[in-house]
Amino acid sequence: MGKSKPKPTMTDVLRAAIQESGLSAYRISKDTGLVVTSIIRFTNGETSLRLDKADALAEYFGLELTKRTRKQT
Repeated sequence: MGKSKPKPTMTDVLRAAIQESGLSAYRISKDTGLVVTSIIRFTNGETSLRLDKADALAEYFGLELTKRTRKQT
């Protein structure tokens, strides 16, 4: 059995949502109240986000966390 593909992290999902939206960091900043440089640095992989900022982005892009049950081995 081969290795399974790693699941995307919350960071991966947020970065993809920003990039795929086609919106500028400036527009996202104005709409969410987040600092534009924080959005740019996060998108470029230079820094991470505090959870409250990640929550704001997730809400803005309509993302939700879902609980997955673990498989018992």
